[in-house]
Amino acid sequence: MYSSVGAFVQGLEQAGELVRVNRPVSAVLEVAQIADMMSKRPAPSPPSAAARASDPRFYARGGKAVLFSQVEGADFPLLINAWGSYKRLEIALDCHDLGRTPGGFEAIGSRIAELVKPQPPRGLREAWDKARQFLPLLTIAPRRRKGDGLCQQVVKTGPQIDLTRLPILRCWPHDGNFAALGYPAGVNDQVQGISRGDDWNAKFRGRYITLAGIHTVHADDAASAKPASHNIGMYRVQLLGPDRVAMHWHMHHDGARHWRSWKKLGRRMPVAIVLGGESVMPYAATAPLPPGISELLLAGFLNRGGIPMVRAKSVPLWVPANAEIVIEGWVSPEAGFIDYDPRSGEAIGPGAVFEGPFGDHTGFYSLPDRYPLVEVTAVTHRTEAIYPTTVVGLPPQEDYYLGKATERVFLPLLKTIVHDIDDYDLPQFGAFHNCAMVKITKAYPLQGRRIMHSVWGAGQMAWTKCVMVVDGECNVHDTFAVLRACAIHCHPLRDVELVHGPLDILDHAAPFVGAGTKLGFDATHKRTGESVHGIPTDDASPLAPTRLAPMTDMEAAHYLHAITALPGVTGASLPETLARGWLMMTLHKPAPAIAQPGPSGIDTLKAIYQLDAGALAIAQSSLPPFVIVLSHGVDLADPDAALFHWLAHFDAGRDVLRWQSGDRRTHRMGMDATVKSPADTRLGVPARAWPPVLKMDPKIIERAIARWTELGLGERGPGDA
Repeated sequence: MYSSVGAFVQGLEQAGELVRVNRPVSAVLEVAQIADMMSKRPAPSPPSAAARASDPRFYARGGKAVLFSQVEGADFPLLINAWGSYKRLEIALDCHDLGRTPGGFEAIGSRIAELVKPQPPRGLREAWDKARQFLPLLTIAPRRRKGDGLCQQVVKTGPQIDLTRLPILRCWPHDGNFAALGYPAGVNDQVQGISRGDDWNAKFRGRYITLAGIHTVHADDAASAKPASHNIGMYRVQLLGPDRVAMHWHMHHDGARHWRSWKKLGRRMPVAIVLGGESVMPYAATAPLPPGISELLLAGFLNRGGIPMVRAKSVPLWVPANAEIVIEGWVSPEAGFIDYDPRSGEAIGPGAVFEGPFGDHTGFYSLPDRYPLVEVTAVTHRTEAIYPTTVVGLPPQEDYYLGKATERVFLPLLKTIVHDIDDYDLPQFGAFHNCAMVKITKAYPLQGRRIMHSVWGAGQMAWTKCVMVVDGECNVHDTFAVLRACAIHCHPLRDVELVHGPLDILDHAAPFVGAGTKLGFDATHKRTGESVHGIPTDDASPLAPTRLAPMTDMEAAHYLHAITALPGVTGASLPETLARGWLMMTLHKPAPAIAQPGPSGIDTLKAIYQLDAGALAIAQSSLPPFVIVLSHGVDLADPDAALFHWLAHFDAGRDVLRWQSGDRRTHRMGMDATVKSPADTRLGVPARAWPPVLKMDPKIIERAIARWTELGLGERGPGDA
């Protein structure tokens, strides 16, 4: 691990993991497109064996880190994709094969496991070994010291502050352009202190700080010299003027909870937006720690020593001494809460700004909403500071590897909450909040259901939309093996659980902000006592459900031909890799404003169910138990893309349609995962405004491809076009 971003850059360069770009580039879209292309390329070197085992299909991606020395209009070089591969993140956390904790993220998890489930010593020697094991915990607390830190070699206050000199990125075309998504263009016209106008919009609209640790404390700790509530979160921050930004945090995040404590008192909240520091800091800021446990402790644990801290210059906070850049300021307590729509006629209110849209890790724009305004009172930095940043979007991006690290590092802690879990996987298509695959050693009936509900009650796993539970020999890190298990062992009525509960605030398919219906697949082997909805598990029962007998190639071709003949259907797939138990299809679905709209996703599911299996010469037992209807344009040849759009555009409380045969022995579950509008309200469950999927401006893509070799980024690859 490294004590600063500069040292990390040198280490990556020596390892062949970084490329320098010394030609001018634009922070408006161009850098983001280059980083997006780079992240999809092969990584220079393989990660640990543990990473290869836990992500067998995607471990070799990530390209190289890129250091841009000449960003137009900026005073600092820009580092991107530095934590964007398994190998580089292992280097950052010192768990690569040559590090102090070799063995990858799982080796860090093993260190944690030894601490959370210690075995009593059986003798004096073991007692001494245990003492040595726990002794380092005495050194992980932050080391608060007097004087200035390296992050304060340059201090700017008052009129010296100009955030536009930082190479802050606009990552996607509609970032910050809420008018492009149908909202009134003048929502923020009355907001004091922010910049506006054509020149501002062209150069600075929609620029976001994306890789900063946001340091806050609870109002109860305002007078504490060592605040126990000191929190670091990683939230996006929108540039609004030379000394104004907007703070976007989800209502369940600790930073938002701290802000509400200050708002309750009517006092503005101090905040420090910190870029850089020790190489463990970006990961620590994203870690899903319980409320009240500071990320500084995790950072000290990973760093094998406490993080040095110094007092900020203009706010009563401690900041990491080794950071590159620190932006200090005050968050307004006057701002109203989220779920604001200016089209209602309500004013934005004091202390707030209409923030967004923003191209998010979900692969879609998160829609704009009301968030508090921050007045910046100081900017401090190193004399040779480097600005670290990232771009998020359709996976995999840099944040994918940070999330996979959490999956491995926190497995021992998850096991202390949900004891039955053997292992779990957060598949790429789920973008982390949409899907978790869990493996257990099954010991009793309906244990799979218990696991689902335990996961939905476990910290930040509570926001997970879909949980799939497997047992036996199924490799939980093999996405297709898990889906095959669902097709074979998960009955679409008996073994699928629908539950109302909280969802990620970025889930646009949820009928309400942060609330909707979750979906659980019990794909474990069934035993006596697991009959649900009157559907037995005993094959000898007269009502025993049919077991999937996958179609032959000829039957599948015949069936898909019949499916694609249905009105509006533009494609269909029955992947053999998924045991031909998942039918995926695309539908051309005209906008609701058209006088003669075509069939909806639910209409199409009904039409599929009406197809006569007998007339098609296909046995009922060969019909796929799960059917997904997607919007036209989704690439069915790419199962990961199809699965990504399935969970992104689907709410189980509104978009499920089940079917059973006349003899009640064959059941199917259809899911409408088409793009929706408020006209798609069904069963009293509304559909909200739908965001567009992220797409880069073709001219920017062409420019990045044309400049790739000129910028020294290597040979162009086949995927660059």
